[in-house]
Amino acid sequence: MTKRRTVLRLGGAAAAAAATAPALGSPAAARSRGFDPEPGSDGVGDPLFPTLGNGGYQVVHYDLTFDFTPVAYDFTAAVRIEAKATQDLSAFNLDTDGHTIESVTVAGRPARWELSPGQSGQELTITPARPLHHGQAFTTEVRYRGNGKDPRLGLSGWKFGSDGGFASAAQSSRADTFLPCNDTPSDKATWTFHISAPPGYVAAANGELLHKSPRADGSTVWHFALRERMATELIGIAVVKGTYLYGTGHHGLRLRHIVPQGQEDKYAPIVARTPDHLAWLEARFGRYPFSVYGIHIYDGYTDALENQTLSLFSTNWFKPDASGRPGYETTMVHELVHQWFGDSVTPNDWQQAWLNEGPAVYYAGLYAEERGWSVLDDKMRATYAKLDTVRATDGPPGLPKALGGVNIYDGGALVLYALRLRIGQRRFDQVMRAWVRRFKDSTYTSEDFIRHTVDVTGDRTLDPFLRDWLFGAVNPPMPGRPDWKASA
Repeated sequence: MTKRRTVLRLGGAAAAAAATAPALGSPAAARSRGFDPEPGSDGVGDPLFPTLGNGGYQVVHYDLTFDFTPVAYDFTAAVRIEAKATQDLSAFNLDTDGHTIESVTVAGRPARWELSPGQSGQELTITPARPLHHGQAFTTEVRYRGNGKDPRLGLSGWKFGSDGGFASAAQSSRADTFLPCNDTPSDKATWTFHISAPPGYVAAANGELLHKSPRADGSTVWHFALRERMATELIGIAVVKGTYLYGTGHHGLRLRHIVPQGQEDKYAPIVARTPDHLAWLEARFGRYPFSVYGIHIYDGYTDALENQTLSLFSTNWFKPDASGRPGYETTMVHELVHQWFGDSVTPNDWQQAWLNEGPAVYYAGLYAEERGWSVLDDKMRATYAKLDTVRATDGPPGLPKALGGVNIYDGGALVLYALRLRIGQRRFDQVMRAWVRRFKDSTYTSEDFIRHTVDVTGDRTLDPFLRDWLFGAVNPPMPGRPDWKASA
């Protein structure tokens, strides 16, 4: 572990119990049994967020109980984290930001804890009463409280609407503003949620609604389960004045959407386009990778985000363009593409994000082209012209210096466009379809994609081809487009 920063608060109630190590953790026992516990790291070395996430363990499952009061924005919560030690552990960290920690237990025993500032939030350092063995399964429970509008050291993922409720937009390092967690895309886990909502409000979360439990105060606890693994940055919890609208996909996939209360007639025809979007993408990638899908439309958000199984959209998206066409459908397709590219197949670190955003831009552009709304070739030519300048300032698509740039989005799509021109439509479709099948429910790197493309095509020359496009300082020549030039 790196040197600890100034301690903000020490959990003293468990300090005495945690300070006495059992005989198993004594130096003599360590020498005889090879047990050598050390603190886990307070970061996983992400190139763009070095202190994001934590080392020494892998999370298996999160169980989040979240009791929220609209308008006042107060909440009380508890998270139970099932994990497995990947080393002998004397202490380990969770990412958190803006919470008042009330208690921490590990394996049912009170644990010592301390909060300290981190680079993108806070570090919650936990010292269990007994050190943990490499390979040992253990459960940590943290009880905490706070207010959604409390100040944070890092960026907040809370998005507040006119209804006094909230929705979560945690990408890329903001899940820690909702719960203590291992906030890195490399550590995916399954999830269960228990979210309370008072009368007049509904709760939402990733995955399937299992049941609802009424409480004596008139509120309701909504219980959800996400059986496929998810990175923390894709958490999609909400308490809003909304209405659930239901449907099915062409293969019987369950669809559930949340639209603003009182605006059901406006948004019902929009969310009803989802089955056709699913069918269009399933024809290219195979079956949708999860057991449920839907979109959440909310006036508290200003963008669009691919929260796993429940994409989040601003109400501002859904306006026809100047020609009266529903151009917002390309954004709906963009976020749906992410359910395969980014959610099911997830970057191991944030420098790999081109293979989240590149396919989303590429296939949304292809969808628009098939409907006569735009021409993909024109978009890619314009991107090619400006990408050399972007490479110089923001880094190439595979080595970005930050998230959110043209290099990751349009530049990532340009890499895929070049690959399709190089290998042809049939083999390109094979590469992309096999990719989401091969790496389903796991994480990837750019190196994985390069090897995968060579494996599927049998063409070793695609290794240097993709490296030039992903990591080079300038654009390589575009296959079949000798007249394409970079802008001066």
